Amino acid sequence: MDFSSDTSAPAHPAVIEAIGWANTGMAASYGGDDITARLREELARVLETDDFDFWMVASGTASNALALSVLCPPTGSILCHEEAHIERDERGAPEFFTGGGKLSLLPGPGAKIDAAALGAALANIDEAFVHETPAKVLSLTNLTESGCVYYPGEIARFAELAKAKGLAVHLDGARLANALVTCGATPAEMTWKAGVDAVCLGLTKAGAIGCELIILFGDTRAKFEELKARAKRAGHMPAKMRFMAAQAEAMLAGGLWLKLARQSNDAAGALAEGLVRIGGELVQPVEGNEVFVRLPDDIAAALRAKGAKFYPWPGGAYRFVCNWTTRASDVEALLKAL
Repeated sequence: MDFSSDTSAPAHPAVIEAIGWANTGMAASYGGDDITARLREELARVLETDDFDFWMVASGTASNALALSVLCPPTGSILCHEEAHIERDERGAPEFFTGGGKLSLLPGPGAKIDAAALGAALANIDEAFVHETPAKVLSLTNLTESGCVYYPGEIARFAELAKAKGLAVHLDGARLANALVTCGATPAEMTWKAGVDAVCLGLTKAGAIGCELIILFGDTRAKFEELKARAKRAGHMPAKMRFMAAQAEAMLAGGLWLKLARQSNDAAGALAEGLVRIGGELVQPVEGNEVFVRLPDDIAAALRAKGAKFYPWPGGAYRFVCNWTTRASDVEALLKAL
């Protein structure tokens, strides 16, 4: 009954097998190997474009911070939701990697930025006012920290508003696969076709060991050499990158990452239905693999005593996360215990 996090789950067997196949003979370092070259071809197929460059790191924090470091100067700010992962869970990494870039926080239900709040923030940018820290980047998260989805049309509308004011658009896609499955969109429709300049495509939560891709699209590719330099300086230039590429290739080939996301989403849906049936109160719509539910604290404590693992969440709810290994029997066991 472990619903603590999708990062607590094991890696998919296909990933382990791919790493085994990669562990043969000599290969060029730092992404110069054949597996990384094949991965680029696979990404071009998945993303429906050749107009991109990419880098790989082991953590979501590193991917977000590095991506933002080439989009936001030290004298600029990043518009994001007040509950965004880059604000709540990354220990100041975006500010550190940008050399001083500021996070400007915006409200909105479901950890989705309110359109009116974004419009006001963009309207108030005044580059000539020396005392202000003008926004240079809009950062969105999909799934959000409350498990909600930005649909491609929403991303496109926000990106259009942001770019009209000269901002770049960053997408934190740590759970991008879960969002894609929910809305039936393609990766292209949710990223570059919607106006995203840089996406951090997460595969760790989907079933990899540790593999996050920073992908720069279109004109933003001009910053790729800077991205590599910053990655090197920050200690995020894996020498044996073939093993990261092997993970990514295994996850993307045949749409495995989406299949596994669908499994975890389905498990979350079943869990939410069961929780509601026995009196739980959902505080967010279930649009991915996370369930946010309000339970009496004594009931939650008793549930933990029976061996269940889950986290309390700001606002008085509890978060239950399903992963690619979550079985119907796991859900049934939790509901029975509850």
